[in-house]
Amino acid sequence: MIRLILADDHLLVRNGIKLLLTEDTELDVVAEALNGQEVLDLLDDGLSADILLLDMNMPVMDGIALLPIVREKYPLLKVIFLSMLDNPEVVFNTIKKGASAYLFKNVNAMELLFAVKYVHDGGRYLCSEIQFKMLEQKSSERVNPASNHNADDFTQREMEILQLIALGHTNSEIADKLFLSKRTVEGHRQLLLNKTQSRNSAHLIKTATVMGLV
Repeated sequence: MIRLILADDHLLVRNGIKLLLTEDTELDVVAEALNGQEVLDLLDDGLSADILLLDMNMPVMDGIALLPIVREKYPLLKVIFLSMLDNPEVVFNTIKKGASAYLFKNVNAMELLFAVKYVHDGGRYLCSEIQFKMLEQKSSERVNPASNHNADDFTQREMEILQLIALGHTNSEIADKLFLSKRTVEGHRQLLLNKTQSRNSAHLIKTATVMGLV
């Protein structure tokens, strides 16, 4: 049995999510909370759970403020964000700080249940809509000649991945270090190749060196 704590300040949303979860006999919502502080009170009082499913925006203490506290005090409790915020930097920030998954609230029941079980088994997950949004955003960016680029033309995530590529790390190693999926890293690597008009990773490193990026 997978034991969950559900945190969301909207009753209708919370009830809907709980209904979906409890239709699966492998899942048990052991507690509900309106905000991050209530979650901490439950945990400090001895409540045991496997997964914390929480909203990003909540009163008193929001999800992003709660995350580092939970990771420090209850490292075995896995955190899944269920939010409508689709800013890539917000998503990356939550995963970097230790969240196991990030899903939109309009995710279908099948994907939600899959994500919960996948995270329980040790995986990390971004819902399909987030992945497509990120790919669309990257693919729509204008590709300029490498000679016209500087560090400001690259996102913070791209610069992080570029530095790790320059250090010789594989896609799998980069994914582990940045808490990303291997497919996401592969996508970023390809975008870096496109942006710098590089033929391969070796050419990418050489081009980045000439540009003073690494």
